[in-house]
Amino acid sequence: MFRSKTKLIAVTLASVLALSGCAASTGAEDDGDGATLTLGAVSSPATLDPSGSKWGSSAPFYQAVFDTLLLATPEGTIEPWLATDWAYDKDNTELTLTIRDDVTFTDDSRLTADVVVQNLERFRDGTSPNAGDLSSVVSIEAPDDTTVVLGLDAPNPALLNYLTRDAGLVGSAENFDNPSIATEPIGSGPYVLDASATVTGTSYAYEANPDYWNPDAQHYGAITINVFTDPTSALNAIKAGDANGMKVASNDYRTEVEGAGWTVHEHQLEFQGVLLFDRGGDMAPELADVRVRQAINHAFDKEALLSALQSDHGTPTTQVFPETSPGFDQALDERYPYDPEKAKELLAEAGYPDGFTISMPSTSLVAPATWTLLTQQLADVGITVELTDPGNNFLSEMLAPKYPAALMILEQNPDWQLIQFMISPTAPFNPFGFQDPEVDEYLQEIQTGDDDERADAARELNEYIVEQAWFAPWFRLQGAFATDANTTAELLPTNSYPALYDIVPVG
Repeated sequence: MFRSKTKLIAVTLASVLALSGCAASTGAEDDGDGATLTLGAVSSPATLDPSGSKWGSSAPFYQAVFDTLLLATPEGTIEPWLATDWAYDKDNTELTLTIRDDVTFTDDSRLTADVVVQNLERFRDGTSPNAGDLSSVVSIEAPDDTTVVLGLDAPNPALLNYLTRDAGLVGSAENFDNPSIATEPIGSGPYVLDASATVTGTSYAYEANPDYWNPDAQHYGAITINVFTDPTSALNAIKAGDANGMKVASNDYRTEVEGAGWTVHEHQLEFQGVLLFDRGGDMAPELADVRVRQAINHAFDKEALLSALQSDHGTPTTQVFPETSPGFDQALDERYPYDPEKAKELLAEAGYPDGFTISMPSTSLVAPATWTLLTQQLADVGITVELTDPGNNFLSEMLAPKYPAALMILEQNPDWQLIQFMISPTAPFNPFGFQDPEVDEYLQEIQTGDDDERADAARELNEYIVEQAWFAPWFRLQGAFATDANTTAELLPTNSYPALYDIVPVG
């Protein structure tokens, strides 16, 4: 999966179009103590040390061993987990967590507030691509064994959600100095890694934790997670009954998955389209004119692209805010209908009656048809796209930045996460650091306002960036997780892989 050392948890291009390799697996069996769940993943974690963890499709590898401080639910709520209660001060710059006093790690050490402090500090200062999620946390203290206090340099509306993910993973402090921590994780989670049955990078075996504090969340006696980085091998495993749950890597395989008797659970978590980075015109002066950016939006036939590239599994859109956001406005999806003539008019008004040339990076991870359609539809309105292939440096060169625009598939995160990901001046997917005073005002209201003020500001921000054509989205992808006849799952609105707690046996 494409990653940089910044907060790139939402980058999903490579997980949608996985590369190569396969892993042998066995389907559901009864091990004598309960059913065995066999899952398929599209990539393996670089480390099982929580300080270097990431989320997305890697989540089940960590959730098996580690608990998080808070729990994200399929209903979109945040619930207690290792932290039983939480509260902000009146300025929303101090978060107090109450920690459970009845939890032990599988090395028999106890969960205490001090252990939580150490975990949070290791993550914030560690190697995780999402370490920046805690960058606003300037102090972490434990005044007693069950209380943790986080001091923030400014309000962070996304912090509670971050604590349901990799930033909130808690491992045994006794294991931090273990030179083998990357492959020998110790947590308080529902399962324990069976190192003797695990092949790093290929297949991971977990046994139920007999002393787990919340046995109601343990639905299996054992779990195996096999890595299928080749969509064909994943499909073969589904057809052979060698798995119980699998993320569907490509909509091209949906019919065959359903034909194998599996149930496809759907959600629209990601969008695909062109990101217009250089809104200040530093590299491509043409993009500084809003009429040019609007012309690009009118140039794309979103319905035809969805049909050709995703077999109609998705929804055409012009906005990057998700449907679950209070900022989402269905009417905005009608703002840029496919209209090549309107696009040409806008280009002429902006002073480019003969069009212009723009450079973009390409990658073999995207099907050739995508590049053909992208360049063809822009060429139809007079815009010539020069594609170059930076190879394995696709993401790093794009965010350097070395290109004024690029095709991407990204998660549609909750509001403040999305803002910090692709809108704020310091967002990784705002690589030119483009800043707009009106946008800054909306960001301030979202960061410091109450719930109603945040919702109003999110709506106004979304409408503004659509009108200003900051991006040229094509469609929201219909993502899918499939389960066999013996298994069911509920999807999360904030992650591409369901939580282990939400994958359960049928009956």
